Amino acid sequence: MKKILYIIALLCINALVYGQENEQDTFKLDNVIIKANRMPIVLKNNPGAISLVNSDVLYDMPKTIGVEEALRLVPGVRVDNQHNGERVHMSIRGQGILTERGLRGIGVVLDGIPINDPSGFAPDLYDVDWETVDKIEVLRGPSTGLYGSSGSAGVLNITTKNGGEKKLGGIVSQEFGSNGFYKTLAQLNGTQNTTDYRVSYSREAGDGYRDHQAFWSNKLYEKLGFKLSDKIYVTQIISHTDYFHQNPEGLNLEQLNDPTQANPDACPFNEYQKTNRTTFGFTGVYDINDKQNIQTYAFYKTWDYKETSNKCAEYRDYSDPGAGLQYNLNLQTGSFKHHFSLGADFKWQNIDMYKLQSAANLDREESTDETNIETDSLLANQIIDQQSTGVFAIYKLEFGKLNIIGNVRYDDVQNELTDKMMWIDTAKTDMDFSQTSFRIGASYNFSEAVTVFANYSQGFMPPSTEELAANPVGYSGFNTHLVPATSDCYEVGTRGYIGNKLFYDITGFAMNTENDFFRFKQSGRGNQEVFYGNAGNSERYGIETYLSFDIIKKLNLQVSYTYSDFKYTSAEINPVYTDTDYVLTTPPEDGQYLPNSPKHQLYAELNYKINNNFNVSLGTEYQSEWAIYTDAKAYNGELDPNIYQNWQDGFNLYNAKVSYNWTCKGLKGEISLAARNFTGETYMAFTEPDPDGNSYQPGPKQEYFGSIKIRF
Repeated sequence: MKKILYIIALLCINALVYGQENEQDTFKLDNVIIKANRMPIVLKNNPGAISLVNSDVLYDMPKTIGVEEALRLVPGVRVDNQHNGERVHMSIRGQGILTERGLRGIGVVLDGIPINDPSGFAPDLYDVDWETVDKIEVLRGPSTGLYGSSGSAGVLNITTKNGGEKKLGGIVSQEFGSNGFYKTLAQLNGTQNTTDYRVSYSREAGDGYRDHQAFWSNKLYEKLGFKLSDKIYVTQIISHTDYFHQNPEGLNLEQLNDPTQANPDACPFNEYQKTNRTTFGFTGVYDINDKQNIQTYAFYKTWDYKETSNKCAEYRDYSDPGAGLQYNLNLQTGSFKHHFSLGADFKWQNIDMYKLQSAANLDREESTDETNIETDSLLANQIIDQQSTGVFAIYKLEFGKLNIIGNVRYDDVQNELTDKMMWIDTAKTDMDFSQTSFRIGASYNFSEAVTVFANYSQGFMPPSTEELAANPVGYSGFNTHLVPATSDCYEVGTRGYIGNKLFYDITGFAMNTENDFFRFKQSGRGNQEVFYGNAGNSERYGIETYLSFDIIKKLNLQVSYTYSDFKYTSAEINPVYTDTDYVLTTPPEDGQYLPNSPKHQLYAELNYKINNNFNVSLGTEYQSEWAIYTDAKAYNGELDPNIYQNWQDGFNLYNAKVSYNWTCKGLKGEISLAARNFTGETYMAFTEPDPDGNSYQPGPKQEYFGSIKIRF
């Protein structure tokens, strides 16, 4: 690792010298506008850590189906692909590492429509077809002052492509590869007078690299933009997603002798997850005059979800409406430019959920069918109602080369669970959380080559629906012992573009979190055994670095490096979790490293444009070792070493891609071949602190992919 850092340092020094001798203003940070702050600002002036993923990076994805491909060059972010499809674990600065599924505390906005539920939990990213995305803004660090409970770790602001300038255009693409993978995409887009449109449909599927790891997906996305007048622009969106994936579950140490196998329970119980979701939404902008405008959005989602396991089959019916409004005012007094915003977000969610006990089918033949054996034993039957209200204010001051942004937000999150299996007077449980959060940052632009910034932000992460509904002291109701995790984060950084050679972005941060979460197990609970508690506090320090260096005219190097030092401190837990009569997990101790958080992460990509047609790239992906468990005894090696080993070795993978671009009679096309982990390294894709020791999700060895894309 020291050699890698030494090489990066030499490249930086070389780039600084070389860039100063060859200054050309072919690229300007002034041209890059960031909107993730809910107020437009040029990238160089953004007073906090942010990454921009543009269409060039997205176009180079070999499979075009996973967020881990899209964010591969973003520091501070860790994405663990659980099943070779689109189901992932994701964290920013360690926030969200313990969620069972989905994105916890990470705000996701897709074309102006928020994905997160009222608790701040984003169930998945299945609605996003990454091949149709134009750009992704990744706001790293607590952004609760902007987005409420969904922004405790950071924000993904995803914008898909618009209709384009032609009356009729489109894309047809076909990807294929190892382990039975394929993806087919068809898209039509264009502009007619004052209306632009884009409609895409894709189908993907794969067998996975482990047993019982198959997946398939159908995605339909329609986006219409209407310029109703010189002052009003409205975008209407409809998306529909069908996603199915089998769940091979984690392996224990003994089972790792065959890393391609599934956990023994997975196949007989046909463990899988199925999502069927439709979203209707619109966004609008009304320019009152050249100083004022109003932005608004509204959406309605309806979806069905089913998950099977060796304990139960769980059915959920969701109904999710929401809306938001923001007023913006821009004024100038002398050399001072003032920008004000006032806004509000409203979200509701209703979940009708029940569980039926599962049974095994030892004679089951493996397939992607959705049949599983369910008994008539009803284990749960309940309704969860949630709502959240957030009101916020933002102020931005521009004075020459100085920019200051401050914002404050108040959030109120309400949760109610009605257990239909209990008497009416005891059936309801309420859990309400509220918080005022603050964020302020400043940047100063010395030159195109150097902008410095500093930022202070607060995070507010209430328990998610999944965590609340897992009650360790009863079979129904909420876990009333959980409290929100709150955080304070300080960061400083610098970014700039030197000549025509080097763009750099470096951020250092320190974050303290109170009432951080941990996962524990309780015996004898049938279909419920894993629960969540507050483990006290944690301290997190880190450095996030991104470099893009044009070594020579056609040779570019991009490097993303993250240093993380995340530890539990001042561990204090609620007494209910320390009842040794039933809890099998010891809470974390002071000084323990947070799980699934390697100290060093590096992704580097070298791209060489041989000529106007051929392009070759080589990449490396490195992660150092990481801790697996929150359980103090497992962490310290006090449990059976044949089941629990706390430290997981890191890995270093090598990837390559070659592509050929062509143009013929108005058509543009690309043919590409890609290899991932072409040296065949055996590695662990990710681990989770499973109390039973089934913590290991092995990664695939060599994988090869090909694609054909035609644009017209």
